Amino acid sequence: MEKIMIIEDDIKIAEYLCSYIEKYDYEAVIATDFEDIMTTFREVQPKLLLLDINLPSYDGYYWCRQIRKESTCPVIFISARIGEMDQVMALENGGDDFIMKPFHPDIVMAKIRSQLRRAYGEYATKHEERVLSQGDLSLYPERFELRFKNEAMQLTKKESDIIESLLERYPRVAGRQDLLAKLWDDQVYVDENTLNVNIARVRNKFQELGIENAVETIRGAGYRLRITWKEGET
Repeated sequence: MEKIMIIEDDIKIAEYLCSYIEKYDYEAVIATDFEDIMTTFREVQPKLLLLDINLPSYDGYYWCRQIRKESTCPVIFISARIGEMDQVMALENGGDDFIMKPFHPDIVMAKIRSQLRRAYGEYATKHEERVLSQGDLSLYPERFELRFKNEAMQLTKKESDIIESLLERYPRVAGRQDLLAKLWDDQVYVDENTLNVNIARVRNKFQELGIENAVETIRGAGYRLRITWKEGET
């Protein structure tokens, strides 16, 4: 079943939406940790989001921007705010549609089905999924998945971005500054040690797939992919 994620801090409204959505054979998941929406989002991998604007800690605009860094899944804002500027802000921050409270559940379902058709169904723009490969190693950057032979490994977005850069640059060096700009383009300054931590995580992912010494440090420059699995070093 297709998963619909509901981000709404009024539990009565969230449960009402959930029960109605599930009548139409969708799986509805209610977010409960409003401090860390992205962890729930990554675990659920929803096909569509229903997102309130007024939320604890960070508003819906903020979370929509964060989601757009990782996903193009449809986002429908549902809010008691009725101003035209609120609707403009919702769309400009990455939303696909806007529903005002109080709402009729049939309108919500019609908009959900419409957005799903546009994103995945008969009206969706068809495109081939990107795959970057070297021998038996393949990266699927659109789903943050790394495959080696018959094994698959789920990645975080930053891990996927690093491996994508290494594969695209191979056999050249991926520069540290280029990697920092790719991974944290919205930050004024990032401690370079943060990149070291993420490189270490990428190395661990390779090791979990049985690949050793795949990421070489080029002192003073950056990192380079080594095809050790072709050299019998795995």
